[in-house]
Amino acid sequence: MKLEQLLEGVPFTLVQGSLDTEVQDIIYDSRKAAPGLAFVCIVGTQRDSHEFAADCAAKGVSVLVIQHDIDLSAMPGVTVVKVESSRYAMALMSGNLFGNPSRQMTMIGVTGTKGKTTTTHMIKSVLEAAGKKVGMIGTNGIYFMGRHQETANTTPESYELQKTFRQFLDAGCDVALMEVSSQGLMMDRVAGGHYDIGVFTNLSPDHIGPGEHKTFEEYRSWKGQLFRRCDVGVVNIDDENTEALLEGHTCRLVTYGIHAPKVDYRASEQYRLLRNKEMLGVEFTLTEPDGHTLDVQVGMPGLFSIYNALATIGVGKVLGLADAPIHEGLKKALVKGRVELVPISHKFTILIDYAHNEAATESLIETLREYNPNRLVVVFGCGGNRSKLRRYGMGEVCAKLADFSILTEDNNRFEKVEDIIADIKTGMAKGNPDAKYVEIPDRLDALHYAIDHAQEGDLIAVIGKGHEAYRDREGVKTPFLERELIEEYAAETGVE
Repeated sequence: MKLEQLLEGVPFTLVQGSLDTEVQDIIYDSRKAAPGLAFVCIVGTQRDSHEFAADCAAKGVSVLVIQHDIDLSAMPGVTVVKVESSRYAMALMSGNLFGNPSRQMTMIGVTGTKGKTTTTHMIKSVLEAAGKKVGMIGTNGIYFMGRHQETANTTPESYELQKTFRQFLDAGCDVALMEVSSQGLMMDRVAGGHYDIGVFTNLSPDHIGPGEHKTFEEYRSWKGQLFRRCDVGVVNIDDENTEALLEGHTCRLVTYGIHAPKVDYRASEQYRLLRNKEMLGVEFTLTEPDGHTLDVQVGMPGLFSIYNALATIGVGKVLGLADAPIHEGLKKALVKGRVELVPISHKFTILIDYAHNEAATESLIETLREYNPNRLVVVFGCGGNRSKLRRYGMGEVCAKLADFSILTEDNNRFEKVEDIIADIKTGMAKGNPDAKYVEIPDRLDALHYAIDHAQEGDLIAVIGKGHEAYRDREGVKTPFLERELIEEYAAETGVE
C-alpha cells in the first residue's frame, strides 16, 4: 500500500521523501524494524521511541512517523511524516492498512469500572442465541468462531485491534463486541472507530495513579468519550456518575436501572435467589418501555448480575432481537473467572472471581452474603507495583464483611509478598480490628488451606486472579490456573 493511502484521514506534514513510498506493514516496536515497514514513533509513559528512529532507519524501514522533531541528518533515504499525535495516526493508519474492517460489522463497545467482562459475555451469549456471529475482545482475551487468543490489554493497541477486526470479518463475524477501557480511549487505541452501540455499566474510583489517570474526574471524562463515538448509548441511569459521564454526549440514549423514576428497562427491586451445586443465580421481573412485564432468569448471582443483564437486554432490544434468544442467552451465559463456581463439593461452595479492587470486592461479598452461607471466606492478595490504595481498600472491606480471610499473594511482580500483606493488614485493622484471618504467602498453599478447613455450608470466594492462567513473581510468569488447581486438589484429597 502506498503511504498516501495509508495516511488517509490523518493530518500530517511530509518532512522528507515521497507519499508514493510503498509500505508493507506498520510497526511501533523498534525490534521489528526491517525494509518496507513504517515505524511509528510513540511517546510512552516510560520511554519515547523517537530515540530508536535512527536505528530503525539503519535497518531499512521505509517510513518514519514522528510526533516531534528529530535529527534526520543521518537518514536521507527515509520518508518522514510528522503528525500531531503518533498514537492517533497509528490508529487511523492501522484501520486503513486492514481495510477498515470495523465499518463492515455491527460495533458494540462496553465501558465502566465493574461488569465490562461479564456484560460482554452476556451480550455475546444473547447474540449467538439469535444466530449472530460474534467476535469479542476484552480482559479474558479474544474470542471468535470457536477460537481464543490472549491479549496484553483489555483494549489492545490500535494496530492489534484493527488486525483482530480483520480476522473477525474474514472469519465471517457480523458483530464486533469489545470492552472499551479508559486507557484505550485516552491512548487512542480506538481512535477513528465508531460504535453502533455504546454501553455504560457503572463507575467508581480505579486506575488512578502514576501512568494511569491523574484524578477520578479525568478517569470519568475518558469513559464518557465513548458516548461521543456511538449512535446509541445503553446506560445505567441509577449510577450517580451517569449524568456527569454523559456530558457532551452525541448519541441517542436508552436507559436501564431499578430505582430511577424514569427508565426504559426496569428490574424489580425484589428478586429471587437461585442456588444449587452448579449455579448461583437470580430471577427478576423486567418492565419494558410499553409497560409489558416478564420474568428473567440469569445464571449468575446478585444485584450486579441483574444490572449486567439489563444492559444486555437493552442492547438486544436496540438491535431488534426477539425475547426468546435474549432469555436463552442470559440463562446460559458463563464467564471464566467471574463468579465462576468450581463444583467440587456438596458440603461447601467455592468460586473464583476477578475482583481486585475495593469496589468490586465489596460488591461481590455483599452479593454472596445474600445466599446466607455458614461462613463467608475470602482468599485474596493484591498485585505488586500497583497503588497501595487497593490493598488498604480490599483489606478494609474484607475485614468488615467477610467471616474469615486468607491473606496470600497475587502477582507480586517485584515486591515482597510480606510487604503487600502488611499493607492489606493495615486496611483490615481500619475495617475491623477483630477480623479473623490467617497469612499464607504461597497462593497454592492458601487454596489447599481453604479446602482443607471448609465447613458445612461455607461459601469460599477466591478473588483477584479470576481467569488468569499464570502467577507473576519477580517478573517471571509461571502457569497457575486456579480452577484446575482446585479441581486437582479436590480429586487428590477425595473432597465430597
